[in-house]
Amino acid sequence: MTVLVQLIVMLGMFVVIPLGVSLIDGPGLVRIRQIWPLAAVAGSVALWLPRGPVATGCAAGYAAATLVLAVQAPRRLARNRSFAPSEIAVLTALATPAVAGLALVAERAGHRLFGFDLDILALTVPHFHFAGFAAALIAGLVCRATGGGRAGRLAALSIPVGTLLVLAGYFIDDWAELAGALVLTTGMWLVGLLTWRDIRATGPDRITRALLGCSAVVLVATMLLALSWALGEATGLPHPSLAWMAATHGLGNALGFALCALLAQRRRHPAAWRAGAGAVAGCA
Repeated sequence: MTVLVQLIVMLGMFVVIPLGVSLIDGPGLVRIRQIWPLAAVAGSVALWLPRGPVATGCAAGYAAATLVLAVQAPRRLARNRSFAPSEIAVLTALATPAVAGLALVAERAGHRLFGFDLDILALTVPHFHFAGFAAALIAGLVCRATGGGRAGRLAALSIPVGTLLVLAGYFIDDWAELAGALVLTTGMWLVGLLTWRDIRATGPDRITRALLGCSAVVLVATMLLALSWALGEATGLPHPSLAWMAATHGLGNALGFALCALLAQRRRHPAAWRAGAGAVAGCA
């Protein structure tokens, strides 16, 4: 796992997931956010240790926290009994960090889980922090902010479906992964379009509007890179290397999209942030 990927994962562990969880309503999530820093410390220590039992143990501590978060998805479904698109996006956000946690345990143990190379497992960790958790949650927030219109519903559905198709592509073939990348890119570009066109102007101040604008614009380039990589893997055409993808697509989505979008939501809902559990993601 390269230093850049490690730093991106730490951003997801320490900032993106706690920030996102604070924007989801639910009785169990306040407590999870309170204990999450301990899990993030364990996970980050695992990143920097050599592969082996100690790193695996630390990774297992982080994975346990992601599984506790994932349990909130069926609890939320049982409580709300809603399959609205934004709810599906929120449920996806709650569940997907567990995929990252399990991949981290396997990679730190040097175990080729399901036969995957350790490099693929290492990249699965940031992917399901950002494309899984952050993108799905932001899509749900965008759906709510735009009144649950057709484009917002499509965005809120496309990102969970695309994420699951990409995951399925790991087990099927590169063409299935390309199909997932196409669906995921459609959803991300819709999120960017709606953010730029409908949400940015409603920002309470210049900084919030700039954060929203950045999160929208960066998706144009980063998702083109994702498509070029998936197309190259499926067809054999020249495409960026994994290292280049981490430095461009990965870093751009982590900082330019996920972090900016979640910080903007924090600024748009300061009272919910202070309360520790903002009920802002339950768009009907």
